Amino acid sequence: MSEREVREQYEALPYPARDPRDEAKRLIVGSPSHVLEIDHYVFGGRRDWSRPFRALFAGGGTGDGAIMLAQQLADLGCPAELVHLDPSAAARAVAEARAQRRGLSALRFVTASLLDLPSLDLGTFDYIDCCGVLHHLEEPAAGLVRLVGALAPDGGIGVMVYGRLGRTGVYEMQALLRIVAGDGAPRDRIQRARKLLTDLPATNWLARNPNLSDHIEGGDAGLFDLLLHARDRAFSVEEIAALIDETDLRLATFIEPARYDPLTHVRDPGARRTVATLDPIARAAFAEKLTGAMARHVFYAVHRANPIAPAAFDRDDAVPMLRGIEPAALAKALGTRGMLVAGDGALQLRIPVPVISGAIAA
Repeated sequence: MSEREVREQYEALPYPARDPRDEAKRLIVGSPSHVLEIDHYVFGGRRDWSRPFRALFAGGGTGDGAIMLAQQLADLGCPAELVHLDPSAAARAVAEARAQRRGLSALRFVTASLLDLPSLDLGTFDYIDCCGVLHHLEEPAAGLVRLVGALAPDGGIGVMVYGRLGRTGVYEMQALLRIVAGDGAPRDRIQRARKLLTDLPATNWLARNPNLSDHIEGGDAGLFDLLLHARDRAFSVEEIAALIDETDLRLATFIEPARYDPLTHVRDPGARRTVATLDPIARAAFAEKLTGAMARHVFYAVHRANPIAPAAFDRDDAVPMLRGIEPAALAKALGTRGMLVAGDGALQLRIPVPVISGAIAA
């Protein structure tokens, strides 16, 4: 499949589907590119946000990440310039309208591919977001190299790519739909795809996969992106590590770290002792295979020679920050049971905590 076919898909169906009028109701937040995550994992919790800050959203789509970070930086009073880069003029129009609704003047919009970066003369960036893009490139490693070339030496990058095991059933269904809905106008192909989805036996792997409801229930753009995309692939943890090793990057963390720690899921003492001896990538890969629930991987990386490390949580001067969580809701969830139960799609995490945690949060 060519870059042209991928671009034409997003011209016809900008993804994710967004209505700029909804900016008056809420700010969509997530990972990567939340300002608290960037501060912690890229700058060790020590960045001075009164200093100028440049960010690139490479394949920014309809603008979720760019709008989120631009609003957060505006709230901090940070003098920022954020460049939204995307080959789809239709997606750019949505993102631009959302920025106008919020009065976000720090955003600059460029219609081009991240593969064009060397010729765009955009300068270097303190932070680069590449969410949901590398897995649609013919050569993901080449795309990542382009991004590293635009990254400041002390900067970092936030990436989301599809997870192999969490998308079980997707690629088999894509193969079936290439047979029954492989050509024609996008709306016609979507209609044929929906008809086949209504006929799935209970044994079908896609029907049994609880990790993909946001795409399947997310309207035509979401369904097309999941099952009719011109080109996509998925990555395992080991493949992500290999991808990073092809560049001058060093992995800072997967998000959320608890999901990638087997000790979050394994209770047997013998297995816990063995798993604890694994290196970080092997441990994350163990968790991925154990849960089978990671339909996407989000990670932060910095330059290999950059010594920055996240601030340690056990430091006396560490300041906890609630990332989009209401204190009262957290206190209620913690309770006095000594156990935090957190849901993440189909995967439920049970994390032991001190019984006083609820009172502290309150």
